Amino acid sequence: MEEAGGDNHTSITEFLLLGFGTIPQLQIFLFLLFLVIYTSTVTGNILIIVLVVADPHLHTPMYFFLGNLSYLETCYTSTVLPRMLASLLTGDRTISVSGCVTQFYFFASLAGTECCLLAAMSYDRYLAICKPLLYAMLMNGRVCLLLATGSWLGGLLVSTLLISFMSQLTFCGHNEIDHFFCDFTPVIQLSCSDTRLVILISFITSFFAALSPFLLTLASYICIIDAILRIPSGRGRQKAFATCSSHLIVVTIFYGTILIVYFLPKNNMLRYLNKAFSVFYTILTPLINPLIYSLRNREVKEGLRKVVSKFRILGIQTTRLI
Repeated sequence: MEEAGGDNHTSITEFLLLGFGTIPQLQIFLFLLFLVIYTSTVTGNILIIVLVVADPHLHTPMYFFLGNLSYLETCYTSTVLPRMLASLLTGDRTISVSGCVTQFYFFASLAGTECCLLAAMSYDRYLAICKPLLYAMLMNGRVCLLLATGSWLGGLLVSTLLISFMSQLTFCGHNEIDHFFCDFTPVIQLSCSDTRLVILISFITSFFAALSPFLLTLASYICIIDAILRIPSGRGRQKAFATCSSHLIVVTIFYGTILIVYFLPKNNMLRYLNKAFSVFYTILTPLINPLIYSLRNREVKEGLRKVVSKFRILGIQTTRLI
């Protein structure tokens, strides 16, 4: 501890992430559960990336964005779960102020990037369904690369702006965060500095990194649904909807849980519900995304079958050589 200059407050150097510490009898169970989730998430998303790279049939804009999303989900869940697993295993729930701000920086960057990537994927589906004759020209390799690069840079830049103001805050007094990771609101509430400017910056950055992509995604799907309803045959409508159903499910789950977490009233009765939904969008969503895309997508399942067949043949040949 060190004294904050010019006042009677004591500046703190570390936070205490309460996480799920209120139920100590479940710590080992939670550790094993989240370890399985983390391992499955990383394995599933890496498998999607390998399939997209290895199968020439998946070298399309849709799967290019899916590969980016899978890589992002691997990084996204890695900003939260390893630290939480260590806490559950060792019982050490402390995290330095700088470590907490760093965790939030990467979390915010990746969350903003995911919003932008989902918007880019919805735009891709909009062109494929609403402008099929112009699709190849409008969604070429250069455009895909620009959209993906813009998504990554956009998430990075807006979080850098927010963190540059957030890192100037002083934290003192109470140091307990009733959460399992360093989210913006619970961290800001512990500051003894004037947080009005930081909160204003957070609203501005949220508009560009989250609200704008959400509105673009919503507008794209309004146009997509309108176009699908105009298709005369039921078979044609079903085929068109199948091309965007997986992405629509992912968007609904991701934004639905975020809206519940950040717009639900912050009171004692609902704080555990907030924490539960936070688990959903930070930990479970990266897990179910590869499942949704693989189980509901014929091309991905076919690519997986080919890769498994290649490894099986390679294993047989290696066994014969031995």
